[in-house]
Amino acid sequence: MTYPRIPDSEYPLRWARLQAAMAEAGLDLVLAYADDHAVAGPAHARYLADFAPHFEPVCILVPAAGQPLLLSGPESETYALQAGRLQDVRVIREFTHPDEEYPYTTLVRLEDVVQEAAQRMGGQILRVGLAGLELMPVRVFQAVERALAGAELVDAEALVSGLRAIKSEAELEVIRYAYKLAEAGIEAAVGAVRVGVTERSVAAAAEYAMRSLGSEGMGIDTIVASGSNNRPILARAGLRILQQDELVLLTIAPRYEGYHAALGLPLAVGRLADDVRRAMDVAWRAQEAAAQAMYPGRPGSAVEGAARQIVEAAGLGPHFLYSGVHSVGVVEFELPIFGPNNHSPLAAGMVLSVDVPLFHAPWGGLRYECGYLVTDEGAEPLAELP
Repeated sequence: MTYPRIPDSEYPLRWARLQAAMAEAGLDLVLAYADDHAVAGPAHARYLADFAPHFEPVCILVPAAGQPLLLSGPESETYALQAGRLQDVRVIREFTHPDEEYPYTTLVRLEDVVQEAAQRMGGQILRVGLAGLELMPVRVFQAVERALAGAELVDAEALVSGLRAIKSEAELEVIRYAYKLAEAGIEAAVGAVRVGVTERSVAAAAEYAMRSLGSEGMGIDTIVASGSNNRPILARAGLRILQQDELVLLTIAPRYEGYHAALGLPLAVGRLADDVRRAMDVAWRAQEAAAQAMYPGRPGSAVEGAARQIVEAAGLGPHFLYSGVHSVGVVEFELPIFGPNNHSPLAAGMVLSVDVPLFHAPWGGLRYECGYLVTDEGAEPLAELP
């Protein structure tokens, strides 16, 4: 079988687009931080270098002109050269463990790398964009401040993340496969749900099915939430045993070649109370309404509002607790995120997840979630929920 991948040729195009955005924003340098923390940690390194950090953090240093550099810790150097798409990898002191020694590794200071970048560009670095600030540890940020003393530091998260809103054909091929993995995971989970098994055994069935088909892991921990465990927005699969006549919530987000799919589905084990069945029907109709409202040029708030309106009309509005439409890419949920107050227009080529949540209800909580590609003709569903 041939697995879809992002080709090498796409990365220089990404660097050029970022450098064009930097020129427009007046930035001499962008420093994008990444690590192996769940959900958003690897995003910038994966998008700009196809590198998934492991154990040590990294930074992608993007100058206003020329190729980017990857700054790593000492244990990641050869891994980054082998697995990533950047061949200029520097091991910086700031990413070494204070109690660890590396006698055969050449270590450089971040300040020296920055000065070298300034010399290459033939001028002084006056304005630097930082991406991944919300993830950056204090010690790393302090090192960045020292290395860039005298330069103006600005938050460039939106600038860098905004490049990912419109997907390329290669990205769409990868994302479509991720949704095939998610469908396989949902199918396996549905087959595993029965009275007497634990939430974790259902999650294991889903993850085994997805791993077997090529998933590299999960964008979020697989959620199998039964009984009172499904009342909060977030949950983890635990050791609770599934019971007769209760609701089980599945939410899965496999990661494939750095990209994600996101599916959410409530399941009835036996018979459910009328108010729970009604809530499931309302959430499903709201999900479909948002999908049908997806067209280029339409405000995102109007698309999300199509779902919210149905939920509110059913008297369940207070349980629609967060923005119901978000982009899917190298983060399971990323910009743009559309709620009632984001009136930015949709564009063809966006991959959006419609996630209709009903949580903190007296009977528990649920969500329907599925992904769609925005096309000139409307929304193309990327998966089928049973």
